[in-house]
Amino acid sequence: MSHAESMFKENYLEYASYVIRERAIPDIADGLKPVQRRILHSLFEMDDGKFHKVANVVGHCMKYHPHGDASIGDALVNLANSNLFIDRQGNFGNVLTGDPAAASRYIECRLLAFAKKILYNPKLTTFTDSYDGRNKEPVAFPAKLPVVVVQGTEGIAVGMSTKILPHNIKEVIDAMEASLKGESFSLYPDFVSGGIIDVSAYDDGRGKILARAKLNTKDSKKIVIEELPFSITTERMIKSVEDAARKGKIKISSINDYTTDSVNIEITLARNTYTEDVVDALYAFTACEQSISINPLVIVENMPRVMSITEIVQYGATSLVDILKRELEQERGELTEALFNRTIERIFIEERIYKRIEEEKTSQGVSEAVKSGFEPFLNRLNRLVSDDDVDRLLKIPIRRISLFDIKKNQDEIRAINGRLKEIRYHLNHLTQYALDFLKELKSDPVVTSSPRRSTIGSFEKVDVREAAQRNLSVKYDASTGYLGYEVKKGVEQLMVSPFDRLLVIQKDGAYYVCDAPAKLFVGKQMRYCGLADKDVLEKTVFTVIYQETSLKYLFIKRCRITQYIINKTYSLIPEGKFKLYTLSTFDDARITIQYKKGKGYKTLEDRTYFSRFLVKGVKANGVRLTTKEAQTLRIKHEKDPQSLEEGNDLFAGIDPYDEIEDGGGDDE
Repeated sequence: MSHAESMFKENYLEYASYVIRERAIPDIADGLKPVQRRILHSLFEMDDGKFHKVANVVGHCMKYHPHGDASIGDALVNLANSNLFIDRQGNFGNVLTGDPAAASRYIECRLLAFAKKILYNPKLTTFTDSYDGRNKEPVAFPAKLPVVVVQGTEGIAVGMSTKILPHNIKEVIDAMEASLKGESFSLYPDFVSGGIIDVSAYDDGRGKILARAKLNTKDSKKIVIEELPFSITTERMIKSVEDAARKGKIKISSINDYTTDSVNIEITLARNTYTEDVVDALYAFTACEQSISINPLVIVENMPRVMSITEIVQYGATSLVDILKRELEQERGELTEALFNRTIERIFIEERIYKRIEEEKTSQGVSEAVKSGFEPFLNRLNRLVSDDDVDRLLKIPIRRISLFDIKKNQDEIRAINGRLKEIRYHLNHLTQYALDFLKELKSDPVVTSSPRRSTIGSFEKVDVREAAQRNLSVKYDASTGYLGYEVKKGVEQLMVSPFDRLLVIQKDGAYYVCDAPAKLFVGKQMRYCGLADKDVLEKTVFTVIYQETSLKYLFIKRCRITQYIINKTYSLIPEGKFKLYTLSTFDDARITIQYKKGKGYKTLEDRTYFSRFLVKGVKANGVRLTTKEAQTLRIKHEKDPQSLEEGNDLFAGIDPYDEIEDGGGDDE
């Protein structure tokens, strides 16, 4: 490997790792991408309870985020519209209509108290240098909820991507409670836009869902879209309906958007069209139904990993217990130190230890005099008095010594001891403490104002082929050889939809399957045209009679055409000196063959039936039908010719008693 190749490989791997960890994929610890974490960190630093111009927040965040103000502004608006951590003031756009937010200089934001409750604790947060080394930014917040499950995420990195759907916050808290209790739980997505979702293939967040718009069909001539599928805006919905109407897939008279705080798109149907005729087409041909695939990829301990929703929630529950434990231990340490300080301060003043320093001439002597004064009281202290403690005691003003309030000091010590006792209890019952925290969290306005909006249902994806109406007439013009639904002259073969496929068999026995054509040259004297539906092909048996061109022997084979590659040409007859003599799709018929008169011919006529011959594969060779040259061949169906399905047979519309002359495979 050359130096250039080695350098390219190393730099590319570093770039890929950077994009995965530092831009596109969220960390499971706090469920945030780096830009989101930097925005919240900036808001924590700027927080004074008042609203800030978004432009100011963006400017502050640029100290930490090296990718420009546009990316920060867009991320801030999206984060604010999740209604989880940021309070908004001004036009932040509309997630239902897709309208963009106003310019950042016109809108304002501030942190919600919920953000501090869930994310903020600088004493437990690990910080690292910012990109230019001038500032410190958090590696990850100590999040007490699996944020990535609540607000969802989507990102594309080098060679991998992530997509996690949002879930209802109250249901996530309920799932965490179940996890802490060792109980099973199920968690399903919930969207701001509402809609109906089928989660039968959700696979714990690793599969897919079907999302549908909620339709009001009470009026038989009008359909009102009241809720949207995930990620679909009213603008996109209206465009998809208009496109479907323009292509003739649905028949509507008008469409109007009355959306404000809730979705209200009114579709007025065309004359002689009713709601039951249009609903399936709306799901099939518009944005009213969406299939959403999911890939829950997160960064776990600096490495990308696919985790199920259950695993992420369980990780969040375990992290909550650990964070609460560290908070209690941190508070216990601070209270223990405060208790020590209150105690030595009281002893220092009550026992007049400060009198011992009056005759000392050196700082060392002063320090030793104070320390020796505490020796009789060491049993009341939890550690020895240090030089720093002495310095702090010696800085107490004379006024404070003279006005020292013993009762107040005792009350403070009593309160500290009471809190330390509570902490000891909580540390011994951490799971219950975590459950109490989650119970309290449910009363927060962010949680109480977040009811489930999406309805869980069960339905199957509408097949566009089934929903499409077969209203296109496919005609064949034998004089020009063209076939299609835009051919003006000719004989109608069948009615199709734009999604149908046709099996076409040409004069020479070549056949292929193609999408229903607008206008396609198939050659003169086409032998067969029919739907290439699986059900139709499995029921259709082709009886092929072909001739060896030198000895004039006839061969017969019966077969079904069930496998094909679209637009690939195959042949019904073997390669070599053979030509197609005739073709039929009768289920059974009598064949009468009359031979040419000649020397040595004793039998002038033979009769047989289709049913005498086995149905084989389409690639199989035929069975010899004659040993002499045939003059005429007659096929007679035993049933009434009128009972044949129209367009299903080469001989439909032809008298089955007609004779087919030598080589009479041509449809004359």
